[in-house]
Amino acid sequence: MTAPHRSPRTTLTGVAALVAAASVLTACGDGGSGKTLALTAALPQKTPQGTEIRIGDPAIQVALQTSGLDKKLADEGVTVKWANLSGGPQTIQAFRADQLDCGAVADIPSLFAAWTGTSTKIVFNSVTIDPLQHPVYQLGLAPGSDITSLADLKGKKIAYSPGQAQGALVLRVLQKAGLTQKDVKLVEMTSTTAGEFATALGSKAVDVAPLGIAQLKAYEAKYPGAGAIQTGIRDDASTLYCLTKAVQDPDKAAALKDYVAVRTKALLWENAHPDAYAQAYYVENQGLSAADAAATVKAVGENGIPQTWDNAVQRLQDTADLLAKDQDHKHLDANTLVDRRFEKIEAQAAGSDVVTGDAS
Repeated sequence: MTAPHRSPRTTLTGVAALVAAASVLTACGDGGSGKTLALTAALPQKTPQGTEIRIGDPAIQVALQTSGLDKKLADEGVTVKWANLSGGPQTIQAFRADQLDCGAVADIPSLFAAWTGTSTKIVFNSVTIDPLQHPVYQLGLAPGSDITSLADLKGKKIAYSPGQAQGALVLRVLQKAGLTQKDVKLVEMTSTTAGEFATALGSKAVDVAPLGIAQLKAYEAKYPGAGAIQTGIRDDASTLYCLTKAVQDPDKAAALKDYVAVRTKALLWENAHPDAYAQAYYVENQGLSAADAAATVKAVGENGIPQTWDNAVQRLQDTADLLAKDQDHKHLDANTLVDRRFEKIEAQAAGSDVVTGDAS
């Protein structure tokens, strides 16, 4: 489903894109060095020329190419094999097929990767400045709905995607409203096909569904009487996670260090050049009108690079605990899912632009 971009949270492009990307990536192999770098060892200082990393990070790809920052990666010896995919279901499938090193996601996919036996590490965390003022999702309402607050969700049919950020958001919304899954009817959907949630809402198959800002605009335009309410919940988790074996490869680890630094610069470039980014990503790549692109960039807000990952890891732990309870998963220690060697790389690249306090 289409959602506004805060780095990793990008449009899911569907199974066809995954198959196409997979065929390209399979042909080139994983390009690893065959050596093993301990997860506690220092990251290599220099990237061997031509080191290849396979990354699904479509929105950042656009930002790098538009800003010219992709040349910095080439100068560092990094070759990026881009895959036009992102989000949990696609990236986990590609990881399992050994067709991808890293993918752009929110926080949920790293949890489900662990729960389903795929070992990954988060190597990048970004946030949104004033996250409650710039939510990724709102609760879309079926045309003519009488819902005006979270309390009104009781007894309603809610679109639910358990393995993605939208699913965790629904559970957190119920928790905030003092409701349980027994108080509503969760209608399970994949949400990986464009417009599935919006179509279900428009046809009144469900009463409520979490919709990204750009998708919400299209939904409200298509269905008279449609609307939305705010969740009031912070939902700006934004990461890049990688196969553990990728960060254990010394050459790829070195390349990822360079990528994390340049990715940081790309997010800050987006903040400084909203018009250029809106045109390159939302208009030319996502097909929005110029007016909708500008409105989406404003709604999404600015990217923030946290000085430390402490708060992000705690939020990940809170989410893991909630999902373990409500979806009957095993307990996970969120600290085992992050590679904090990249934390300082990111902060150093941001320099004085790092954010602290509530925003981090």
